[in-house]
Amino acid sequence: MNPLESCHDIGDLRAAARRRLPRAVFDFIDGGAEDEVTLRGNRSGFGRYDLVPEVLTDVADLAMTTTVMGQDIAYPLILAPTGMSRIFHRDGERAVAAAAAKAGIIYSLSSASSVSIEEIGALTQGPKWFQIYVWRDRSLVRDFIARARAADFQALCLTVDVQVLGNRQRDLHNGLTVPPRFTPRLVLDLAWHPRWWLGLLAGPPLEMANVVGKAPGADGDLRTMMRYVDSQFDRSVTWDDAAWMIREWGGPFAIKGILSAEDARRAIDIGVAGIIVSNHGGRQLDQAAAPIDVLPEIVDAVAGRADVILDGGVRRGTDVVKALALGAKACMVGRPYLYGLAAGGGAGVARALGVFRSEIERDLRLVGAAIDDLGPRHLRLKDVPRGYPFNR
Repeated sequence: MNPLESCHDIGDLRAAARRRLPRAVFDFIDGGAEDEVTLRGNRSGFGRYDLVPEVLTDVADLAMTTTVMGQDIAYPLILAPTGMSRIFHRDGERAVAAAAAKAGIIYSLSSASSVSIEEIGALTQGPKWFQIYVWRDRSLVRDFIARARAADFQALCLTVDVQVLGNRQRDLHNGLTVPPRFTPRLVLDLAWHPRWWLGLLAGPPLEMANVVGKAPGADGDLRTMMRYVDSQFDRSVTWDDAAWMIREWGGPFAIKGILSAEDARRAIDIGVAGIIVSNHGGRQLDQAAAPIDVLPEIVDAVAGRADVILDGGVRRGTDVVKALALGAKACMVGRPYLYGLAAGGGAGVARALGVFRSEIERDLRLVGAAIDDLGPRHLRLKDVPRGYPFNR
């Protein structure tokens, strides 16, 4: 029996990934910043809402398709940008992009990917976004924009919550730093997972594929490349820099990392097409608000002038349904597909996406509403009496 066949939800894929990966590598996917309060809050936030079904509605022919920033997708899910995916499986971003294209949903390639912009662009005709930062070296930004355009990426996604790297203490305890600290614990951990090692060695050397030739003195050395990328995070970035990038790109543009209504309004003012409500999966600022908690006020502030996407804590179809009911156009996920990738390569990613699709479709039917019909009437805040603004 294929082990993936016994993975019936994202939790099962997470358990399979945990068995296959060294602990340090699994924790790199699974962990968050500091006390991981935000990481836990992203999940628990969904639990504050109950679903309120409508019965005796016709859900025989239920459309799953939606449109996000002008792109039609098969169901309201987007794959978030995640760096260095070949660490988790030798096929890395290639497997993820291919699975997303087959599923008919958007894949967002990270600037820090282990497969290049050009290779992913040539691999699939599926909908693709490129994730980017405002780097200190603006010529590098221009180069990335030109490369993404030439490779037929349809939109840019600017991540704005990485002024510095978050304090990810699991990685520090495990020695998974740059450069790695090869403690006896880390060496033993790696040694107990030969399948992972063999898979890694079977492919070309790991590299930050999009900065090959850009990092002075790197000569293919991953650690030097990573130090170079870290040095390029610009702490002086302002809204003017984001507006400049929008002009340079000249196409659909999303900002990822917004948690306040005022920032959402600023983003609209400079011409974004998408607002991604996100706290970087709890990997940056600990104690930050959960996206699901701030989603309603951001949707109100945007007032239909851009598509709002929720990123963070999504593990079930019911999570997606709740976000859509609160006004999101789609949800973005990162860890769920990485669990699938680590557990079984491209087949594991496909399994994760299939789980989401079947859960979303089932849950919509049980709620009794199509995607476009979902609204606050399908939700009720727990422990809040009827008569309060949301529970009327």
